[in-house]
Amino acid sequence: MAETLLAVESLSAGYDEALVLHEVGFALAEGETLALLGRNGMGKSTLLATIMGHTRRHAGAIRFAGRDIARIAPHLRARMGLAWVAQEREIFSSLTVTENLTVAARPGAWTVERVYAFFPRLRERRASMGNQLSGGEQQMLAIGRALTTNPRLILLDEPLEGLAPVIAEQIAQAIRRMNREEKLTTILVEQHAQIALGLADQAICLERGRIAYAGAAAALANDLATLDRLVGVRKEGARAISR
Repeated sequence: MAETLLAVESLSAGYDEALVLHEVGFALAEGETLALLGRNGMGKSTLLATIMGHTRRHAGAIRFAGRDIARIAPHLRARMGLAWVAQEREIFSSLTVTENLTVAARPGAWTVERVYAFFPRLRERRASMGNQLSGGEQQMLAIGRALTTNPRLILLDEPLEGLAPVIAEQIAQAIRRMNREEKLTTILVEQHAQIALGLADQAICLERGRIAYAGAAAALANDLATLDRLVGVRKEGARAISR
Protein backbone atom coordinates (compact mmCIF):
# COMPACT_ATOMS: atom_id res chain seq x y z
CA MET A 1 0.00 0.00 0.00
CA ALA A 2 1.31 3.43 -0.97
CA GLU A 3 2.47 5.69 1.82
CA THR A 4 0.60 8.85 2.69
CA LEU A 5 2.17 11.84 0.97
CA LEU A 6 -0.18 14.60 2.19
CA ALA A 7 -2.19 14.64 5.40
CA VAL A 8 -4.41 17.58 6.32
CA GLU A 9 -5.56 17.44 9.92
CA SER A 10 -8.39 19.51 11.47
CA LEU A 11 -7.37 22.48 9.33
CA SER A 12 -9.06 25.84 9.83
CA ALA A 13 -7.75 28.71 7.73
CA GLY A 14 -8.70 31.87 5.88
CA TYR A 15 -7.67 35.45 5.26
CA ASP A 16 -6.72 37.57 8.28
CA GLU A 17 -9.46 36.95 10.85
CA ALA A 18 -11.99 35.63 8.34
CA LEU A 19 -12.28 31.84 8.47
CA VAL A 20 -13.00 30.09 5.18
CA LEU A 21 -12.03 26.50 6.01
CA HIS A 22 -13.36 24.75 9.09
CA GLU A 23 -11.71 21.61 10.50
CA VAL A 24 -10.88 20.12 7.10
CA GLY A 25 -9.11 16.79 7.17
CA PHE A 26 -8.07 14.18 4.59
CA ALA A 27 -5.12 12.03 3.55
CA LEU A 28 -3.72 11.46 0.07
CA ALA A 29 -1.41 8.56 -0.74
CA GLU A 30 1.56 8.83 -3.08
CA GLY A 31 0.37 8.43 -6.67
CA GLU A 32 -3.29 9.14 -5.95
CA THR A 33 -5.49 11.85 -7.41
CA LEU A 34 -8.07 13.77 -5.39
CA ALA A 35 -10.99 15.61 -7.00
CA LEU A 36 -11.85 18.65 -4.89
CA LEU A 37 -15.41 19.68 -5.69
CA GLY A 38 -18.07 22.11 -4.53
CA ARG A 39 -20.03 25.10 -5.68
CA ASN A 40 -18.35 28.46 -6.17
CA GLY A 41 -17.20 30.16 -2.99
CA MET A 42 -17.10 27.02 -0.85
CA GLY A 43 -13.34 27.13 -0.15
CA LYS A 44 -11.75 24.95 -2.83
CA SER A 45 -9.17 27.47 -4.06
CA THR A 46 -8.56 28.58 -0.47
CA LEU A 47 -7.67 25.00 0.44
CA LEU A 48 -5.09 24.83 -2.35
CA ALA A 49 -3.69 28.21 -1.34
CA THR A 50 -3.49 27.06 2.27
CA ILE A 51 -1.60 23.90 1.33
CA MET A 52 0.90 26.15 -0.45
CA GLY A 53 1.10 28.57 2.51
CA HIS A 54 -0.65 31.63 1.10
CA THR A 55 -3.40 32.02 3.69
CA ARG A 56 -3.58 32.37 7.46
CA ARG A 57 -3.82 29.05 9.29
CA HIS A 58 -5.87 29.28 12.49
CA ALA A 59 -5.67 25.64 13.61
CA GLY A 60 -4.67 22.18 12.45
CA ALA A 61 -1.71 20.63 10.65
CA ILE A 62 -0.52 20.04 7.10
CA ARG A 63 1.90 17.14 6.81
CA PHE A 64 3.84 16.54 3.60
CA ALA A 65 5.95 13.39 3.41
CA GLY A 66 5.58 13.08 7.16
CA ARG A 67 6.72 16.62 7.97
CA ASP A 68 4.47 19.33 9.37
CA ILE A 69 4.82 22.18 6.88
CA ALA A 70 2.19 24.53 8.34
CA ARG A 71 4.82 27.07 9.40
CA ILE A 72 7.09 26.68 6.37
CA ALA A 73 7.24 29.50 3.81
CA PRO A 74 5.62 28.92 0.40
CA HIS A 75 8.91 28.95 -1.56
CA LEU A 76 10.32 26.30 0.75
CA ARG A 77 7.24 24.16 0.26
CA ALA A 78 7.85 24.41 -3.47
CA ARG A 79 11.42 23.23 -2.99
CA MET A 80 10.10 20.27 -1.01
CA GLY A 81 8.08 19.15 -4.01
CA LEU A 82 4.74 21.00 -4.04
CA ALA A 83 3.64 22.69 -7.26
CA TRP A 84 0.59 24.89 -7.78
CA VAL A 85 -1.04 25.78 -11.08
CA ALA A 86 -3.24 28.71 -10.11
CA GLN A 87 -6.54 29.49 -11.76
CA GLU A 88 -4.99 32.63 -13.27
CA ARG A 89 -2.14 30.52 -14.80
CA GLU A 90 0.35 33.28 -13.98
CA ILE A 91 2.73 32.63 -16.85
CA PHE A 92 5.34 35.28 -17.67
CA SER A 93 3.93 37.21 -20.61
CA SER A 94 7.26 38.81 -21.57
CA LEU A 95 9.17 35.49 -21.66
CA THR A 96 9.16 32.88 -24.40
CA VAL A 97 7.64 29.44 -23.88
CA THR A 98 11.11 27.96 -23.38
CA GLU A 99 12.08 30.69 -20.92
CA ASN A 100 8.87 30.12 -18.95
CA LEU A 101 9.72 26.43 -18.70
CA THR A 102 13.29 26.99 -17.58
CA VAL A 103 12.84 29.90 -15.17
CA ALA A 104 11.94 27.70 -12.19
CA ALA A 105 13.12 24.29 -13.43
CA ARG A 106 14.83 21.91 -11.05
CA PRO A 107 16.77 18.72 -11.82
CA GLY A 108 14.71 15.61 -12.34
CA ALA A 109 12.85 13.47 -14.83
CA TRP A 110 10.67 16.33 -16.09
CA THR A 111 12.97 18.25 -18.45
CA VAL A 112 11.92 20.88 -20.96
CA GLU A 113 12.25 18.30 -23.73
CA ARG A 114 9.99 15.91 -21.87
CA VAL A 115 7.40 18.64 -21.44
CA TYR A 116 7.59 19.30 -25.18
CA ALA A 117 6.99 15.59 -25.81
CA PHE A 118 4.04 15.73 -23.41
CA PHE A 119 2.60 18.90 -24.99
CA PRO A 120 3.76 18.93 -28.65
CA ARG A 121 1.95 22.23 -29.22
CA LEU A 122 4.37 23.93 -26.85
CA ARG A 123 7.31 22.76 -28.95
CA GLU A 124 5.71 24.37 -31.98
CA ARG A 125 5.29 27.61 -30.03
CA ARG A 126 8.58 27.47 -28.09
CA ALA A 127 9.83 30.84 -29.39
CA SER A 128 6.49 32.64 -28.84
CA MET A 129 6.03 35.05 -25.96
CA GLY A 130 3.61 34.16 -23.21
CA ASN A 131 1.18 36.88 -24.24
CA GLN A 132 1.05 35.49 -27.79
CA LEU A 133 -0.43 32.16 -26.72
CA SER A 134 -4.06 31.08 -26.78
CA GLY A 135 -5.82 30.25 -23.53
CA GLY A 136 -5.30 26.53 -24.07
CA GLU A 137 -1.63 27.00 -24.87
CA GLN A 138 -1.21 29.12 -21.74
CA GLN A 139 -2.76 26.36 -19.66
CA MET A 140 -0.43 23.78 -21.19
CA LEU A 141 2.47 26.09 -20.41
CA ALA A 142 1.36 26.63 -16.82
CA ILE A 143 1.14 22.89 -16.26
CA GLY A 144 4.41 22.28 -18.09
CA ARG A 145 6.21 24.89 -15.99
CA ALA A 146 4.94 23.20 -12.83
CA LEU A 147 6.17 19.84 -14.12
CA THR A 148 9.70 21.16 -14.73
CA THR A 149 9.98 21.83 -10.99
CA ASN A 150 9.75 18.02 -10.67
CA PRO A 151 7.09 18.02 -7.98
CA ARG A 152 5.86 15.16 -5.84
CA LEU A 153 2.43 16.80 -5.54
CA ILE A 154 0.75 19.08 -8.06
CA LEU A 155 -2.27 21.27 -7.28
CA LEU A 156 -4.43 22.18 -10.27
CA ASP A 157 -7.02 24.93 -9.84
CA GLU A 158 -9.70 24.94 -12.56
CA PRO A 159 -7.40 23.85 -15.42
CA LEU A 160 -10.30 23.50 -17.90
CA GLU A 161 -11.95 26.84 -17.16
CA GLY A 162 -12.79 28.91 -20.22
CA LEU A 163 -11.34 26.46 -22.72
CA ALA A 164 -12.99 25.26 -25.93
CA PRO A 165 -14.28 21.68 -25.55
CA VAL A 166 -11.63 20.16 -27.82
CA ILE A 167 -8.81 21.90 -25.91
CA ALA A 168 -10.37 21.01 -22.57
CA GLU A 169 -10.40 17.38 -23.68
CA GLN A 170 -6.68 17.56 -24.55
CA ILE A 171 -5.82 19.08 -21.16
CA ALA A 172 -7.95 16.51 -19.35
CA GLN A 173 -6.24 13.66 -21.17
CA ALA A 174 -2.84 15.14 -20.28
CA ILE A 175 -3.88 15.21 -16.62
CA ARG A 176 -5.03 11.61 -16.97
CA ARG A 177 -1.60 10.63 -18.27
CA MET A 178 0.09 12.46 -15.39
CA ASN A 179 -2.07 10.48 -12.98
CA ARG A 180 -2.21 7.05 -14.56
CA GLU A 181 1.10 6.77 -16.38
CA GLU A 182 3.39 9.08 -14.43
CA LYS A 183 1.79 8.36 -11.01
CA LEU A 184 2.01 12.03 -10.08
CA THR A 185 0.04 12.78 -6.92
CA THR A 186 -2.57 15.40 -7.81
CA ILE A 187 -5.29 17.52 -6.27
CA LEU A 188 -7.70 18.73 -8.94
CA VAL A 189 -10.23 21.53 -8.45
CA GLU A 190 -12.68 21.48 -11.32
CA GLN A 191 -16.23 22.71 -11.97
CA HIS A 192 -16.75 19.92 -14.50
CA ALA A 193 -17.43 17.38 -11.77
CA GLN A 194 -17.85 14.27 -13.90
CA ILE A 195 -14.62 14.99 -15.75
CA ALA A 196 -12.76 15.46 -12.47
CA LEU A 197 -14.24 12.29 -11.00
CA GLY A 198 -13.23 10.34 -14.10
CA LEU A 199 -9.63 11.39 -13.47
CA ALA A 200 -9.56 10.85 -9.70
CA ASP A 201 -9.24 8.08 -7.13
CA GLN A 202 -10.78 10.01 -4.25
CA ALA A 203 -13.20 12.89 -4.01
CA ILE A 204 -14.02 15.57 -1.47
CA CYS A 205 -16.91 18.01 -1.67
CA LEU A 206 -16.71 21.23 0.31
CA GLU A 207 -19.78 23.09 1.52
CA ARG A 208 -19.20 26.41 3.27
CA GLY A 209 -15.64 25.46 4.06
CA ARG A 210 -16.44 22.09 5.59
CA ILE A 211 -16.18 18.61 4.13
CA ALA A 212 -19.67 17.48 3.14
CA TYR A 213 -18.54 14.34 1.30
CA ALA A 214 -15.38 12.27 1.31
CA GLY A 215 -15.01 8.94 -0.44
CA ALA A 216 -14.19 7.11 -3.65
CA ALA A 217 -14.47 9.18 -6.82
CA ALA A 218 -16.20 6.37 -8.70
CA ALA A 219 -18.88 6.07 -6.01
CA LEU A 220 -19.61 9.80 -6.12
CA ALA A 221 -19.73 9.78 -9.92
CA ASN A 222 -22.60 7.29 -9.70
CA ASP A 223 -24.41 9.17 -6.92
CA LEU A 224 -26.16 11.80 -8.99
CA ALA A 225 -28.38 12.93 -6.15
CA THR A 226 -25.39 13.83 -3.96
CA LEU A 227 -23.61 15.46 -6.89
CA ASP A 228 -26.65 17.56 -7.67
CA ARG A 229 -27.05 18.58 -4.03
CA LEU A 230 -23.41 19.50 -3.41
CA VAL A 231 -22.11 20.52 -6.83
CA GLY A 232 -25.17 21.17 -8.99
CA VAL A 233 -24.53 18.51 -11.64
CA ARG A 234 -27.49 16.78 -13.21
CA LYS A 235 -27.40 13.65 -15.32
CA GLU A 236 -28.21 15.37 -18.59
CA GLY A 237 -25.23 17.71 -18.18
CA ALA A 238 -22.69 15.11 -17.09
CA ARG A 239 -19.67 14.38 -19.23
CA ALA A 240 -16.83 12.12 -18.16
CA ILE A 241 -13.31 11.24 -19.22
CA SER A 242 -12.80 7.49 -19.47
CA ARG A 243 -10.41 5.95 -17.01
